[in-house]
Amino acid sequence: MQALLFSAIAGICGTGLGGLISAIILRKPSEKLTCWMLTFAAGVMTSIVCFGLVPEAITLSGIVVSAIGLIIGIVVILILNRVVDRVTKVSAIDSVVHHTPEDLYHEGSLIHNREKLVKSGVVMLIAIGLHNIPEGLAIGAGGSHDIQLGALLAVMIALHNIPEGMAIAAPLLAGGVNRGKVIGLTAMSGAPTLIGGLIGVLLGSISDFAIALCLAAAGGAMLYVVFGEIIPQAVVMTRNRIATIITLFGLLVGLIITQVF
Repeated sequence: MQALLFSAIAGICGTGLGGLISAIILRKPSEKLTCWMLTFAAGVMTSIVCFGLVPEAITLSGIVVSAIGLIIGIVVILILNRVVDRVTKVSAIDSVVHHTPEDLYHEGSLIHNREKLVKSGVVMLIAIGLHNIPEGLAIGAGGSHDIQLGALLAVMIALHNIPEGMAIAAPLLAGGVNRGKVIGLTAMSGAPTLIGGLIGVLLGSISDFAIALCLAAAGGAMLYVVFGEIIPQAVVMTRNRIATIITLFGLLVGLIITQVF
């Protein structure tokens, strides 16, 4: 039960807080600020995987199972991204490189056509939700094995979700959507984390092998999101190396947190 609570806090509260910050304080954060926050969170996420999930998976079931889990996680996200691209009718070329946070999260239509808010909002929830499920999986599986690990993962994933919530909220606010609705939508985008958490708890209760596989698969999914999406897009958007430096700083902060707690 505690692992599910952690999943809800990391997903719903994390993205919801990002939406709240955009709606109440920043209103429309700049692309550079959004990218910098995303890359910092990407560094923290990498720390979670490299210094938390993978070592724990190796301890439980060895390097082979961990490697298989990483590959499974990467393949699953590749498939899910393909599904999102089909749903949003993104061409093969446009799905490779995006030039704005709105393009990255398939939200461009929200800015120009408020009448399509519901349809576009559903697409947005799918796109963000698919990336949040592996995060919940990590919290659920980790929490079922060690509640302290689950709590640590929840805090760091919530930190990662805050800039995502800001990125979601910015185009909605620019399109004139009510601030209360924006906060609600951003919070809803984190709800699938709870689904991932439930799957992680159920699978994690089977055996150490299942826990290790879940942790490694979640790690593989996160690594793909970081190195296949967030960092490349941030470099394209900002057109400088600051994003890389901020990512490394996030990696260092994540390392300190994982070792201290």
